Amino acid sequence: MTPVDTPVDVVLIGRNEGDRLKAALASVAGQARQIVYVDSGSTDGSVAAAQDAGAKVVNLDMTRPFSAARARNAGFDALDAPEYVQFIDGDCALVPGYLDAARSFLDENPGTGMVTGWRSEIHRDASVYNQLCDWEWRRPAGEIAACGGDMMVRAGLWRDVGGMKPEVIASEDEEICVRFRKAGWTLYRIPHEMTRHDAAMTRFGQWWSRAVRTGHGFAQVGYLHPEYFFVERRRVLIYGLALPLLFLAGLLTTLWLSAAVLAVYALNYVRTAQGLIRDGLPAAQAWRHSLFLTLSKIPNLIGMARFHTRRVRRSDMRIIEYK
Repeated sequence: MTPVDTPVDVVLIGRNEGDRLKAALASVAGQARQIVYVDSGSTDGSVAAAQDAGAKVVNLDMTRPFSAARARNAGFDALDAPEYVQFIDGDCALVPGYLDAARSFLDENPGTGMVTGWRSEIHRDASVYNQLCDWEWRRPAGEIAACGGDMMVRAGLWRDVGGMKPEVIASEDEEICVRFRKAGWTLYRIPHEMTRHDAAMTRFGQWWSRAVRTGHGFAQVGYLHPEYFFVERRRVLIYGLALPLLFLAGLLTTLWLSAAVLAVYALNYVRTAQGLIRDGLPAAQAWRHSLFLTLSKIPNLIGMARFHTRRVRRSDMRIIEYK
């Protein structure tokens, strides 16, 4: 008998994605058993576009704080008897052939609970910020510790861990991956193009907000799982807090201390660029990327501080733009 492929359902999430959402919907048409679109308060016609494409639409309650985690949970809950669920952000277009490849991998590897592929930027060279995203997405294939929000998951595993934590407003995808692994499952990135992403990030302020959000994720996921993001949090505290304080202390006491701090930053900048070059990034891009990676520790620190301030005050964890 010919084996029957396990059915795949798709959950798309978005807010005011416009033409990007239309492209995402078109890319999954005819490839999934069910398509659910979860909207987080769009005002641009996204809901109508999803309905026109034949997707089941879920509108989130606008009286509660939005989060990507909350949207994905709502999308999963709207599916009828799912087995494999592919989550895709509304600014991503699915690459042909990926769903079949991911489904086959899960069918053939019963110990693997989640599979992902390669995401890349549609307009990679439109800005250095898009280039940074594209480099961030490109990671080696094989067994992984975590991935971004584009993933195919066994529905039973999603239920077993209780889905995503809606209060985690950044790095919610990595947080659930930690729980997947703690539940005893393997996570895997197959060597296959998965989605084409449109960051549309062209301004410094957008990059800064994204870096603040990243820091919030470092702190919040680290608070839930202290072993995770440990290196990242330590790096932020050193380069975003301790060294700037030493620099200021040097200005008030002895200038050689401030000069030493600047030398440490310069050394870190050079080493980061050299590492990027060794990993295959063209030299000119590596030096530019290294500048932003070095600078990112400041907004990362702001994001970490924002999380802990919210936690202590027991305030709502509201999303931080950009994307």
